[in-house]
Amino acid sequence: MFNRIKQDIQAVKDRDPAARSTLEVLLCYPGIHALYCHRVAHFFCRRGLILLPRIISHLSRFFTGIEIHPGATIGSSFFVDHGMGVVIGETAEIGSNVTIYQGVTLGGTGKIKGKRHPTIGDNVVIGTGAKVLGPITIGENSRVGAGSVVLASVPPNSTVVGIPARVVYHNGEKVPSINLNHSDMPDPVAEALNRLQEQIDQLRCQRFEIENGACNCGDKNI
Repeated sequence: MFNRIKQDIQAVKDRDPAARSTLEVLLCYPGIHALYCHRVAHFFCRRGLILLPRIISHLSRFFTGIEIHPGATIGSSFFVDHGMGVVIGETAEIGSNVTIYQGVTLGGTGKIKGKRHPTIGDNVVIGTGAKVLGPITIGENSRVGAGSVVLASVPPNSTVVGIPARVVYHNGEKVPSINLNHSDMPDPVAEALNRLQEQIDQLRCQRFEIENGACNCGDKNI
């Protein structure tokens, strides 16, 4: 137990440059508070209790703004940065070294019984406001871009962005440390629009050539 607590605290200090001391992390980080409350609630939930774990979860949400169902399974070195508005469903499974930012939802897509929430692999980063919905799997070492809506499973070592999310990076050079930089993620929508504009310019050039016998592709007002 103490080893896991040490790992959780170290995870915050490793991934948040604002964390300067262990005491600061213990007193001032709602993600740590919500995680420890969840560990207690999960302990009682696994022993068949229903009401007590939900009360602990409810109080944790009131004080931290982070809602984690007692039934969710969370691995070691889990870090919720800021965390306001984070929701983690009952059958969600989260691996080790996972980082989640504020506004993330690991939710379900219906009222079916059984497994209905995502499974998150090790070393995954889920950006601000992302929604991961349904009994899907996010493969290890993957990144989910801020604001993305993920409705299908993601292979390991991938980056997904967009609504619905698309894989834009897969099996490239592996970075040994957890990459928290969201600014270098490509925009698949902008790339598609650029390709479409190029095709429109080519068609305009072809039309001008047919009508005038010469191509003037440099003129954008054709």
